[in-house]
Amino acid sequence: MRHRATGKSKPPRPAPAPWPAFNPRLRKPEKNAMIVRNAHATDADRLAELSAELGYPVEPETISRRLRRLLKNEEHLLLVAESPTDRIVGWIHAAQQDVLEAGRFCEILGLVVGSGQRGQGVGRRLVEQVERWAHGRDLSHVTVRSNVVRPDSHPFYERIGYSRLKTQHVYRKRLAPEK
Repeated sequence: MRHRATGKSKPPRPAPAPWPAFNPRLRKPEKNAMIVRNAHATDADRLAELSAELGYPVEPETISRRLRRLLKNEEHLLLVAESPTDRIVGWIHAAQQDVLEAGRFCEILGLVVGSGQRGQGVGRRLVEQVERWAHGRDLSHVTVRSNVVRPDSHPFYERIGYSRLKTQHVYRKRLAPEK
């Protein structure tokens, strides 16, 4: 390949580096900085507290049971954000979806940031880690559904690059109690 201006040969561009395997702690955290790490079953109490704060009251035992099941599934990602004092201030749950008409993509199934930590970059950091995970799995995009009763969350997603695609109604029919 020749340079347009000089006509001299240009060295070939190096191949892009492969995307690193997902590890939310690729860099050593700064002192007194929030960290993002994989969730553990022992986080259930705090995750239940944060869920209740957002209007989803659920027993810690139920969260613990679900966590143990989901943590075994490689198509699910559960991360927590921890403050410098080791207190969990937010969590995110994402999953790889494989849909006939839409292909393989990542969907954020839940994102909760404690009320005292909102607006401090916690949600952004959690979403960025999900995006890295999805990119490392060659998923085409990340989707999130944001409830219309949470209008404060809609500008958050727009600020971090998400576009609203549609408004929809969600229907549910209970078949049996959860086991």
